[in-house]
Amino acid sequence: MGLLRSTGTIGGLTLVSRVLGMVRDMLMARYVGAGFASDAFLVAWRLPNLFRALFAEGAFSAAFVPMFNRIMARESVSDDAEASAKGKAAAIDFAGQVLSVLFPVLVLFTLLLMLAAGPIVWAMTGGFPDGGPAKFALARHLTLITFPYLGLISLTALLGGILNSFDRFWVNAAAPVLLNICMIVAILCFRGDTEVETALTQAIAVTVSGALQLVWLIWSCRRAGVVLRLSRPRLSPQVKALLVIIGPAALGQGAIQLNLVISTALAARLLPQGAISWIYYADRLNQLPLGLIGIGVGTAILPALSRQIGSGNREAASNTQNRAMELALFLSLPAAVALLVSAVPLVRGVFQHGAFTAGDTVGTAMALAAFAPGVPAYVLIKVLTPGFYARADTKTPVRIALVAMLVNLVGNLILVWPLGAAGIALSTAISAWVNVALLYWRLHSGDHLRMDDRFRAKALRIVAAGLLMGVALFFANDVADRFMASAFWERIVALALLCGGGGLVYVLAAFGLGAYRLSELKAQVTRAPRT
Repeated sequence: MGLLRSTGTIGGLTLVSRVLGMVRDMLMARYVGAGFASDAFLVAWRLPNLFRALFAEGAFSAAFVPMFNRIMARESVSDDAEASAKGKAAAIDFAGQVLSVLFPVLVLFTLLLMLAAGPIVWAMTGGFPDGGPAKFALARHLTLITFPYLGLISLTALLGGILNSFDRFWVNAAAPVLLNICMIVAILCFRGDTEVETALTQAIAVTVSGALQLVWLIWSCRRAGVVLRLSRPRLSPQVKALLVIIGPAALGQGAIQLNLVISTALAARLLPQGAISWIYYADRLNQLPLGLIGIGVGTAILPALSRQIGSGNREAASNTQNRAMELALFLSLPAAVALLVSAVPLVRGVFQHGAFTAGDTVGTAMALAAFAPGVPAYVLIKVLTPGFYARADTKTPVRIALVAMLVNLVGNLILVWPLGAAGIALSTAISAWVNVALLYWRLHSGDHLRMDDRFRAKALRIVAAGLLMGVALFFANDVADRFMASAFWERIVALALLCGGGGLVYVLAAFGLGAYRLSELKAQVTRAPRT
């Protein structure tokens, strides 16, 4: 499957999920706001969200998919149907071994986390100095409710990795839609009379959605002819190899989310009530392009990279990553420019109604503008890390992630005092670029990846097109902002015109400057032969 076609399949379904997620967040802003109950729920939601990012969207697939593909390729010694079936059976047997070990570990791990919910919440918040015992008790209660999601989403990730290996990307990409549907239904149909009661329904919806996602993946695997059976846990050599790399892979892939956990902990201790919510709502807008582009491109290139590297075709692997970086920059830069230049009208139009005040808009917009410069970096991390995992190297990304996390922590401590929530967001963006620089340097120094002439030329043109778009948005902001606190449909139209107009300027500038040609995009869409 061509890179853009695969990315479009994943990104399109992720777009549905993210749009529904934005509807969910708009409802959260309206009925829960940015204060006592919102801060408590977001702390409870942070750890399940972290595991979703680590496993469902990154580390498990990064470690599991290359091994699954190598086993399938090794057993398929010829191109006939019998050999192909033998390879598939061997890979599915490996997946069953992983499930038999993973399931009891997840059950035990989830129970231990639930028993330690109080200390975990205290470690993340310092007991909420701004909200007192009542806020801490609420956060602990909501955390107990959401923790089962950790085990459910991890099992979902195993099944999703299998389907990704068979190029059935859409099934796994569609699973998060269920999360947002559950939370939307909960807030529309089952919310309470107070913000605290509404936050409680959201916590319950999180765990219910985990069960529904797991059922969806089990059913989809059965339709694909994949049936995994539990057996006595056995640490076979292959399972041991997976366990050795899954931990580092999780830390390497989850650097962004781990940075946000650190940011949440600092905001709870050092900033006024509502700051956790400002950072969350800003990050939700900031994560939109990452979900649509970074996860899509990174997921789509991993199986191809694994096959190319496994066959010794280093030139093809380097070309795959160059084209992925090119596509990632082309798609992510306009998002970064829009979030930076138009932060205030975007936040006001999306969130400012009900319990979400004008003051919350200012705090959230400042954080969003600080997050924005890191958008291309967040996407490029997803593009560069498969270059290591396809080579069964998980140690290098995790070392780099640790360096980036240290940069983020130091940056937070330096910038939080003068800039508040925006300082925490800016530190996260800086650490993401440090991560990208180190990832590329290690691939380059190992002679695995070099920026080719085409990428360099297109990158300059893409930046120029982004600057032209930024100028257009700057002059359009004042007009658009007048309608952002109006009736619902007026806000929708104003947001569509602002984003659509900026996007049109960017596309015209990009094609006019030669950043991309239609023929090149068509080449990315067409189905490519398997190497």
